[in-house]
Amino acid sequence: MNPIDQLDAFLAQHQSILVISGAGVSTASGIPDYRGRDGVRRGNPPVQGPEFRKLEAVRKRYWARSMVGYPTLARAMPNAAHIALADLQAAGRIASVMTQNVDGLHQRAGSRGVLELHGNIHHVVCLDCQAGFSRAHVQDVLAALNPGVTGAVAAAAPDGDAHLEPEALADFQVPVCVHCGGMLKPDVVFFGDGVDSTVTREAMSRVEAADALLVVGSSLMVFSGFRFARMAAAAGKPIAAINLGITRADDLLTLKIDASAEEVLPLL
Repeated sequence: MNPIDQLDAFLAQHQSILVISGAGVSTASGIPDYRGRDGVRRGNPPVQGPEFRKLEAVRKRYWARSMVGYPTLARAMPNAAHIALADLQAAGRIASVMTQNVDGLHQRAGSRGVLELHGNIHHVVCLDCQAGFSRAHVQDVLAALNPGVTGAVAAAAPDGDAHLEPEALADFQVPVCVHCGGMLKPDVVFFGDGVDSTVTREAMSRVEAADALLVVGSSLMVFSGFRFARMAAAAGKPIAAINLGITRADDLLTLKIDASAEEVLPLL
């Protein structure tokens, strides 16, 4: 059997397949990913959650780069991989999707009940009073506070980041909560922070309920995704993967297709 037929058979053999998706699903939508085929991180180091909360300089760096990079992410549309996964769910061939991505593209493509392990970049929360805001609203606030940065061009980076030069940060004004003046943070899990316990429990419940896993567009190098593959393997559940390059779970896989998700998934 060729790899696509093997994957088709894998889906046919299992009644409740849980999909774990990563950044490789969204690259065809114009959103860069974090790693190359070898699984090694590339580009600037990501913002660390503890540093974001502690240091104003880090908040300046994040919001300035996000102000420039977010429009690219906001314009992104679901690609053939997102649409195929939604179609496969509608046809009953997969049970549900949980994603490491924060772009919301699975939902826009029509997937139901998506579990976002790392949050959603389109939402912002006040860390002091817990008020919520849309990221689009915060973008307007950023533009009003920093008119000199509006229209700046920089190379796109993952999750709405951008490679902005340091000199652009000196006079940058960060947004604050309009209700209490508190610190605003995108409603995502930064590196160095843990996944919310409620989300973790739901993810574990989905792994327990599944009879197989399908990893799509993820190297699983981040433990928050890899642990679920390890949990499934420990329970004797088969795991298939569609990913360009290595994954941290290669030795646990029943089937591996080294190709892009937007090429493979529509063939199903």
